[in-house]
Amino acid sequence: MGSRASTLLREEEIEEIKKETGFSHSQITRLYSRFTSLDKGENGTLSREDFQRIPELAINPLGDRIINAFFPEGEDQVNFRGFMRTLAHFRPIEDNEKNKDPTASEPLNSRTNKLLFAFRLYDLDRDDKISRDELLQVRGLVSVLTFETICAFFRS
Repeated sequence: MGSRASTLLREEEIEEIKKETGFSHSQITRLYSRFTSLDKGENGTLSREDFQRIPELAINPLGDRIINAFFPEGEDQVNFRGFMRTLAHFRPIEDNEKNKDPTASEPLNSRTNKLLFAFRLYDLDRDDKISRDELLQVRGLVSVLTFETICAFFRS
């Protein structure tokens, strides 16, 4: 019980995450609440198993790839900052992206970073190439998802 209170986000942490990810204060606090509810070990990190308990990821054919995107190579835990950095790739691209400070680093949700993120989902062996087999494997997974979705519509 007490460990939850001691792991609350401080305002300066929220501000740093806002700058780095582009999420709003309310989005960060809401996602922090979700993060802590998934953190079954109550240690301030999530494991792959914690992610696999999310029903939408468990049934998604690309779920394992999405989950793996949260974990740098060799890591088996992700903290809240890493969780937020990965989620930032899913944020919409802002129209005023060109008006940003040119000395600032490129936003995590920029077109370039989104493309790199998507590439890494396909590049299973992390050799910086997408082989024919990797491409066909993803294509097969997406076809299965589409087929299952269509079948579900006909069953209802």
